Amino acid sequence: MESNYDGNLDEQVRGAADRVSSDVRSGARNVQSTASREVQNLIADVEDLVAKVANFKDADVAKVRGRVENALESAKQSIASGTATVRRQARQVASSADGYVRESPWQALGIAALVGAAIGFLAARRRD
Repeated sequence: MESNYDGNLDEQVRGAADRVSSDVRSGARNVQSTASREVQNLIADVEDLVAKVANFKDADVAKVRGRVENALESAKQSIASGTATVRRQARQVASSADGYVRESPWQALGIAALVGAAIGFLAARRRD
């Protein structure tokens, strides 16, 4: 029985896996960067609003301003913590995927083909 195995195919699959891994990391950085900018803009707008109402002496306004300032500080801390968690998890997923592709390139290729076919099928159904 003759084998038609091309030794370069394994290298091509690994190269494709490296490109996918790089694209995933790049996409995650872009999403995180965009989300971070939008949240920072929102926080800046809220801080500006709080500064504008700081001159009002009404007791109710002072209470609301205090609650907004507390919520804003809490949101900043949560965002910082969440960003670090998402970044760490994205690195772990990319590393795991990269390791799996390197250990099992043929299975990874099969999974990628199935996912691509499923996405194509769903996209085609959506157009109808």
